[in-house]
Amino acid sequence: MSDLGDWFRSIPLITRYWFAGSIAVPLVGKLGLVSPVNLFLWPDAFIHRFQIWRPITATFFFPVGPGTGFLYLVNLYFLYQYSSRLETGAFDGRPADYMFMLLFNWICIVVSFSSSNFEKYFDSSLLMIPLIMSVLYVWAQLNRDMIVSFWFGTRFKACYLPWVILGFNYIIGGSVINELIGNLVGHLYFFLMFKYPMDLGGRNFLSTPQFLYRWLPNRRGGVSGFGVPPASMRRAAEDQQGGGRHNWGQGFRLGDQ
Repeated sequence: MSDLGDWFRSIPLITRYWFAGSIAVPLVGKLGLVSPVNLFLWPDAFIHRFQIWRPITATFFFPVGPGTGFLYLVNLYFLYQYSSRLETGAFDGRPADYMFMLLFNWICIVVSFSSSNFEKYFDSSLLMIPLIMSVLYVWAQLNRDMIVSFWFGTRFKACYLPWVILGFNYIIGGSVINELIGNLVGHLYFFLMFKYPMDLGGRNFLSTPQFLYRWLPNRRGGVSGFGVPPASMRRAAEDQQGGGRHNWGQGFRLGDQ
């Protein structure tokens, strides 16, 4: 038991609580301590009956049974693996920024699943898989050229991993809506946080609220060196220096080891 405890304590802080909740809440539902009906995200109950706990419980709950147990374990592994990598890689020492990413993705997913216009397209009201997939998508984009291995020894670039897992989950679960929503939300965060402001020179629309920094203070400096400045920004800098050439450096991709 001490080995198990040491392993659990070795999991990064935010991933550790997320992982523990994703085990505890399904166990509570499986044991019948709380009816699973009260753990789903039902838009009518959430919006009109003010059952505000539903988006939270739906994030951790998964109906574990003979037909869903394998899918649950696979996605629990994805949660542990890629959330840990992201928290200790690109967001190392910056728990507030990682928490903000999770909150942003979670809010986008809740809004998607709570919309009456899209409710008819969703086969369930569980947020566990979409949130995991959004995190996996961000990790894959920050490590897009890394070669990853999947089942049966297949190897490909990390940027294709979210779509491979989408197809894999469709084979074992019969649906792609949850995975697709997660990928789209992950892409939205990655584009607004990294691609648009850092690679395209656009405005930074996302920033971590100060209360998160007070709650989860940084242990090291912020992000630097993601890609290289856009050509327009490099030309402006050169003009300000009288046309001299400025050494921006080669740059590197977040998450590369």
